[in-house]
Amino acid sequence: MSKPIIVGISGGVDSSVTALLLKEKGFNVECIFMKNWEGDDENCTTSDDYKDALSVCDHLGLQLHSVNFSKEYWENVFTYFIDEYAKGRTPNPDVLCNREVKFKAFLDYSLKLGANKISTGHYARIKKNGDTYALFKGLDESKDQSYFLYLLGQNQLSKSMFPIGDIEKTEVRKIAESSGLINYAKKDSTGICFIGEQKFFKEFLKKYIPTKPGLIQTTKGDNCGKHDGLMYYTIGQRKGLGIGGGFGDKEEPWFVADKDFDNNILIVAQGHNHPSLFHNKLVADQLHWISGLQPENTKNLSAKIRYRQKDQECRLSLLNNDECVVEFKNPQFAITPGQSVVFYDGEECLGGAIINNWR
Repeated sequence: MSKPIIVGISGGVDSSVTALLLKEKGFNVECIFMKNWEGDDENCTTSDDYKDALSVCDHLGLQLHSVNFSKEYWENVFTYFIDEYAKGRTPNPDVLCNREVKFKAFLDYSLKLGANKISTGHYARIKKNGDTYALFKGLDESKDQSYFLYLLGQNQLSKSMFPIGDIEKTEVRKIAESSGLINYAKKDSTGICFIGEQKFFKEFLKKYIPTKPGLIQTTKGDNCGKHDGLMYYTIGQRKGLGIGGGFGDKEEPWFVADKDFDNNILIVAQGHNHPSLFHNKLVADQLHWISGLQPENTKNLSAKIRYRQKDQECRLSLLNNDECVVEFKNPQFAITPGQSVVFYDGEECLGGAIINNWR
């Protein structure tokens, strides 16, 4: 029998249909369920997800392995996540999780089991041009996940498959339902299981980062409240500021505009269109190119500074092999240090970098 394609199955509909499609195409398919977090968070659905994955594999007649990558997740993703928040930045753990867990720990483990390639339920596409592998957006623009995959390189792409990258999400659910998969209507997972719902996020961080209260000030320097610690707030954040009435000259909501680390002051601006929330340039480092080479064209690219954002026209200036300046055609709302800026040439995802600051 040929070497298997091993599918990372989460219990969700996307990875389940991934396994189904590969089997229908005649591949020798096995599945692995990954546990990446040890904890008793009531919002984590690992147990239920495993049951769904097992049910799908039983229905499809596929072998299911289970593996615990909690140690790898803690050491290579979570510690970075906490360190970045402690510095007052806002990291994107999904990006790092893909590189360190799904396309490293999981890939290495699968190859040791004798796999030919791995496959996941990501909405993205891989194309080969000569000896080079390229990453493209998923066909379903509303579900495209190339943003989260920009840290992958040639080795990972050469050993990976994304079968649903050419399919709309609505079609994925139809395939699942017509094939008798129990999770055809299961809700998409949101966030990361150990974080839970957004309303619990600050309390979650407080378990790992001590509070450091300070003042909240308007962009004019007026005191308008107190914060628990700059690390608990994100540039552009609206909810959870606790700013009551009597501040400002209008009824519009307040947003986090900046952080004064020297004086431990959270700076806020009133109104979504306040100029302090918009910037044309950013500086980023930790540059990564999927092809392994800097693109020849850096003047007419597009970029995203957050998932689901529409592509933004930009010009890229390389300061060195690791750092760049990105100048956008239009001002960008809430450029956030710690987040990723991901570069595109049309539908192709070229790579990205970590945002340091704006200009």
